[in-house]
Amino acid sequence: QVQLVESGGGLVQPGGSLRLSCAASGSLIRINAMGWYRQAPGKQRELVAIITTGGTTNTGDSVKGRFTISRDNTKNTVYLQMISLKPEDTGVYYCNADIRRYAWSRDESVWGQGTQVTVSS
Repeated sequence: QVQLVESGGGLVQPGGSLRLSCAASGSLIRINAMGWYRQAPGKQRELVAIITTGGTTNTGDSVKGRFTISRDNTKNTVYLQMISLKPEDTGVYYCNADIRRYAWSRDESVWGQGTQVTVSS
């Protein structure tokens, strides 16, 4: 079984910073793209940022210039550095990875359990 375990969420004041981490573990042979999504209360889940194995990134318009996604392929870990946080960044942040478990299996999408980020004074 493949698991994604997120960490680094919490309460921060407006203008502050947080760094989220997400580590993949379990039986798999390859991780393709990894990404972060978020869901605010009463809203749909939205893309925050994604990164390919080679390091190509795509960042949501609402966080461009403030959030940076990166990954360490040797640790099967993806990070999200968040600066200049705003109250509207509040939500549950979910890690996602496109993985392949076995050579003969299809790629599949795996989600973490989510970590709460609250931006408030």
